[in-house]
Amino acid sequence: MRIARFSIDGNVAFGAVEDGPDGLVLDIIKGIPYADFELSGTKVPLSKVRLLPPVLPNKVVAIGRNYAEHAAELGNEVPDVPVAFFKPTTSVIGSGDAIEYPSFSNELHHEAELAVVIGRMCREVPRERVKDVILGYTCANDVTARDVQKREKQWARAKGFDTSCPLGPWVETDLDPADVTIQCTVNGEQRQLGRTSEMVRSVEDLIVHITEAMTLLPGDVVLTGTPAGVGPINVGDEVAVTIEGIGTLTNKVIKRG
Repeated sequence: MRIARFSIDGNVAFGAVEDGPDGLVLDIIKGIPYADFELSGTKVPLSKVRLLPPVLPNKVVAIGRNYAEHAAELGNEVPDVPVAFFKPTTSVIGSGDAIEYPSFSNELHHEAELAVVIGRMCREVPRERVKDVILGYTCANDVTARDVQKREKQWARAKGFDTSCPLGPWVETDLDPADVTIQCTVNGEQRQLGRTSEMVRSVEDLIVHITEAMTLLPGDVVLTGTPAGVGPINVGDEVAVTIEGIGTLTNKVIKRG
């Protein structure tokens, strides 16, 4: 099932994305997707709503250097243990929202990533139970101020600025994340093309590692790293992240006003 979060006429709701006779429609969900819910049968065309970030996470836990070729392209080694960092809730935007180019950077990069959406509160999750705590998967762009990342030891500003975490367009609950294609285009030109099978550490590995240290809550998001091919984006560019079996997350870059 594809679950979207959207607004229409000032109201916010979740809906199941379905094929309709004239395009995609949303069957409005009774309740929230983190618990048992029913479909209302009330359907609205996707074209009539504004898609929002598919979840509002309490926290986004991101993993760096989880693809060997990406680590190498930036002159880094694959770390012995996963490199984890946080992106704040204020960094999250949805598909169609604008990425605001921060005033303190002159080198903004795209990073296409598979995002894991947590479905239930969990801590110290054993490997064999990881699937039980996952609601589904969505597309992400770990937008990075690369020049700031290079000169500051902590990545909080480089990767945590407002609008630096586009997520969407929806959550796909029925996906095997082991080997799907991830690609990024800028203005229609392909920049990144990789497969999740190239990850150094799998989704299961990452969830086990993260939950050894902290509790994950329903709606929290884990970013699993980016394949090689990262590069600059500029004001006016349109960035699209497409993941096989999920869909496409699209954002335009604007100057911060």
